[in-house]
Order: sequence, then structure tokens, then C-alpha cells
Amino acid sequence: MKPLIGILAHRTNKTFMNGSFLRDLVREGEKLDSQVVVFSHLDLIEKDKKIHGFIPSPSNRWKMNIYPCPDVVIDFCRYLKKPFRDMRRRKDLFTYANHKFTYKWKATKLFSKSEKVKQWIPETLLYTPQNLRDMIHKHPILYIKPGNGTGGHSVVKLSRKSGTFHIKGRKKSARLTHIVLPSEDSVVRWLNSWVSTQRIRTGNFMIQQGLNLELTPGRVLDARLIIQKNKRGEWEVTGKGMRVSAKNSPTTNLVHGDGMALRFEPFMIRRFGPEKAKQISRECDQMAMKLMEVIEDRYGSMVEFGLDVGVDVKGNVWLIEANPKPSHSIFLGTKEMGLYRKSIQRPIQYAAYLARTKFKNGL
Repeated sequence: MKPLIGILAHRTNKTFMNGSFLRDLVREGEKLDSQVVVFSHLDLIEKDKKIHGFIPSPSNRWKMNIYPCPDVVIDFCRYLKKPFRDMRRRKDLFTYANHKFTYKWKATKLFSKSEKVKQWIPETLLYTPQNLRDMIHKHPILYIKPGNGTGGHSVVKLSRKSGTFHIKGRKKSARLTHIVLPSEDSVVRWLNSWVSTQRIRTGNFMIQQGLNLELTPGRVLDARLIIQKNKRGEWEVTGKGMRVSAKNSPTTNLVHGDGMALRFEPFMIRRFGPEKAKQISRECDQMAMKLMEVIEDRYGSMVEFGLDVGVDVKGNVWLIEANPKPSHSIFLGTKEMGLYRKSIQRPIQYAAYLARTKFKNGL
């Protein structure tokens, strides 16, 4: 019996966010002997225990049909408005492959206190003017970012150079800004205004110890690591890639189209040599596996995470962020199509594993 796997996503009319990725999930599901359909919180027919489900047509348009409620649902929705949140809170509707996660600020606090992973966490405080002043005196580079943000929006990089303060930011609108300020007082005034005008919903901002990630002159780089459950329900690192910032961008996020991707291993070997590169790669994987233990102990079972990993100029490994619904585009950017395909297959394989377990237990 083919499992019916639902992909929960956001749609407006018949247009889904991340449509290309969702089509790839449906098509890989067919090859893996699973039926995969995409739906949104608008598509539940609760009284009939059915949904409006969508699959791509040969012309790549979305074709709607009515399906029974899926055996397992993977939540890939990044548009967290209240109607979606209200449905997601209910435990009586679907069997979810991934539990709800939390905002970045709460996650960072959890990681900072964990004996398993705190060695990899940069110092992070909630944004207040006094905390900002304290952190300016401790660290030459700081990041000020929303505790509930995504995609690099509303993030500021603050660095001190020759007695002045250099600010690079990306607004909510995705526009870049670059300004030089003469004093600590002027920085505090400017950032107080920023956290007021660039706030995402009602979330707080946090101040994070910046890292020297300028592994190539004039460019900041970090690694995106994808870790996923496999068809046996076990965590595996699927792959890693390097993300190179655009000029004057505070982040390396590729979603805005102004950064670039590089293959992880060749870059690390060129920068640090073969032995150190191998050590860095192993440490990244070790950190990822430990982090999954911490996350699942607190929040329950998950499907995948995209970890933003900083490797500083000395080769030290740091966790910048953990994203429960990551983009898989890093492998498209590095042209590693085998890894991209594997990253699409694994969530489907894990959901099918859960569905088979459910059938076996008569649920």
C-alpha cells in the first residue's frame, strides 16, 4: 500500500511559495513509491477528514483534487500567520513528521545552556541599549538580528575599525544599507531606531558575538550543513556547502540572489590544507549530530535542519543558526545535483518510514 504523504506549505490562490522545491518533492515521491501531495492550512475539509491536495501537471501548473487526510504530514510552511498557527497547534488532525520548533532567541538560549553543544555557540544577549554597549566593548564584530527572522532580513553587522563603526544591514524589504558612524552613542541611537522600524511581527532582537569569517579577502563566508532523517529514521549529514556574501551584505544568505555558493571540501582544503579541512568537516558533523540530540530532547522528533556554521580564520567551528525548514538550494548553487536529489528524497523516505510504522501498529 502506497503511503499518502502531505506536504504542508503556504499558497495564495494556486501559487505555492517555493513551488519548484515542492514540485521536486512530489516527483521524487513518485519514484520512491509514495504518493505525495501539497496542501495549505486553507485546504482542510475537516468534517469529511479530507483535504484539497495539489500535484504538478505536465505543464508545471498545480492540479487540485480531493484526497483523504495524509498518513503523515511534513510541515514545510514558512509563512506563520495566525490561521496556520491555530491549525498547527491541534494534535487531532494529522500525524506530523516534524514537531514545532521555536524562535531563534529561545533556541540560542537552549543551546547556550546545553553541555552537549555550548562550546560551539557564540555569546548572545537579548537586545537592550546597555547590552549593546557591553558587547561593543567585548567584541570587535557584532550581529544584531531578529529573534524570529528568516532569510537574512533585518540583520545588521557592526564592526569597529580605526575608531569608527561600520554598519552593514539588510532591511525587511531586502534592501542593503551601509553606513559609517563616529561614536558609540551614535551607534546606539541608530540601532535603537533599526530595531524599532525593522522588527518582524512582535519579535525581539538579539546581539550575537561576531566571528571573523573573512576566509577570502573582502568576503564573508559560512557553511550551510543539511542534516536529515534517513529511511531508517536515523540522522545523517546529507552534505555541506560554502556560502559567499555579496559585497556589503551582512549575511551570506543566497535567497536574495546576490551571494554565491562553493563546494565545501575543495574550498576548505585550499584555505586550511587537507588535514585541517578533514578535522573541520568532522567537527561540523559532530556538532550537527549533538545538536539534533538537544533539539529532539526538548521539542520532539524532527525531519531535517539546515545549520549555518561559521568557520573562523583560525579554523574554529561555530553554530550561527539552526533552521528547521531550510532551503536546499545550496546544492543547486554548488552544482552537486546528486546531493540536491538526496536532500529531496530523504524527507519523503522518512515520512514513508513513519507511515509504514503506523500501518504495522494498526493506527
